[in-house]
Amino acid sequence: MKINLIAIAYLIASIFFILSLRGLSSPLSARRGNLFGVIGMAIAIVATLTMTKNWELIILAVAIGGTIGTIVARRIEMTQMPELVAAMHSLVGLAAVLIAISAVNNPNAFGIFSETGGLPLINRLELFIGTFVGAITFSGSIIAFGKLSGKLKSAPVVYWGQHQLNLVIALAMLGFGFVFMVTEHWLPFIVMTCLAFVLGILIIIPIGGADMPVVISMLNSYSGWAAAGIGFSLNNTMLIISGSLVGSSGAILSYIMCKAMNRSFFSVILGGFGGDSEGPSAETGAKNHRSGSAEDAAFLMSNAESVIIVPGYGLAVARAQHAVKEMAEKLTLNGVKVRYAIHPVAGRMPGHMNVLLAEAEIPYDQVLEMDEINSDFSTTDVVLVLGANDVVNPAANVPGSPIHGMPILDAYKAKTVLVVKRSMAVGYAGLDNDLFYMDKTMMIFGDAKKVVEGIVKN
Repeated sequence: MKINLIAIAYLIASIFFILSLRGLSSPLSARRGNLFGVIGMAIAIVATLTMTKNWELIILAVAIGGTIGTIVARRIEMTQMPELVAAMHSLVGLAAVLIAISAVNNPNAFGIFSETGGLPLINRLELFIGTFVGAITFSGSIIAFGKLSGKLKSAPVVYWGQHQLNLVIALAMLGFGFVFMVTEHWLPFIVMTCLAFVLGILIIIPIGGADMPVVISMLNSYSGWAAAGIGFSLNNTMLIISGSLVGSSGAILSYIMCKAMNRSFFSVILGGFGGDSEGPSAETGAKNHRSGSAEDAAFLMSNAESVIIVPGYGLAVARAQHAVKEMAEKLTLNGVKVRYAIHPVAGRMPGHMNVLLAEAEIPYDQVLEMDEINSDFSTTDVVLVLGANDVVNPAANVPGSPIHGMPILDAYKAKTVLVVKRSMAVGYAGLDNDLFYMDKTMMIFGDAKKVVEGIVKN
């Protein structure tokens, strides 16, 4: 394929990628957005294959990777989707590092030439940036995967001098990268890469499980910038465009997540939040709560005019979305107005709850974001909280609270609140929830799916 035709193919693929991001901005168009992304990637792959003589090996590699990816995606549960995303981010970062190593080892094979031989200075800078961002993305994503999957402690890992150590390592990494740019020697490049791997670990370990949605979007951004950096080195416009789209969209999503959690965007980028203390601890004083049963919940909701359902990670663990849809349909037939309230960071990754509800084919017009529905809680008869905790905790409104300022769903303003949980255990933020002890609140203990099925039967 001629160079101008390849450029046109890349342009068309880029347009599909942009349409994909546009489609993914709404649950109504998400499927179409995914389709656009697949089409764009297929065009980009075909165009790239025409630029190499060894396309047979590339097709073999794509077939092997595609087969493995298909098998893993089919076996993964919806509750495991966040750690799968983290694992995919790690592979993007590792790919950037491996490509950079290959380019440094044999620049001629990548069409990178210099009048004096070796790598041109600008390419060394691009490879340096792509390598350390890719390395940080890889090791950081591995830690995120461990925290999300429960293989590593989800609580923040903090120690004295943590930020100072991170700063020293970061400066050393940049220093060795500068030496590589000047000398083009392997040793500073290897040391710089190793330090980046270590830094990726250190900036993620102080981040607790409650902040994992932000970490996921942040690592998504890092993986995009790593790809874009390598794209500049290889003079591949498709990598530059797609990497920049992923990097910028991930950064925007991170900013939105930070606003939703009242976090500092720059402290997230630097891996700072969650690392200044050992985290809040649950209150241990004796408190009284009111408990009830599925039968009580069924009676209260069937006699209500309006019900808002607040899904959380407990719903995902119990895989209760289909039972919830059946319950909502039954209530609707009885004349009850049913809606769903989604907090931006509910679950373990951005959009986690939206995906779960979409899987159960719950009508999109019933699923509302926090800003759209928060003003309606005060006029709602019953709020049913399913496995959510921190996102409905009124402590966010109390000055001095560790989560003070975090926007929450105002479930506490409803006339009656039903909370389905396995126990009175605290959420990821480690805080007791004042909502659970209000006179208007009834706690229903048990597996979310079984409780909802019990409500349906009554």
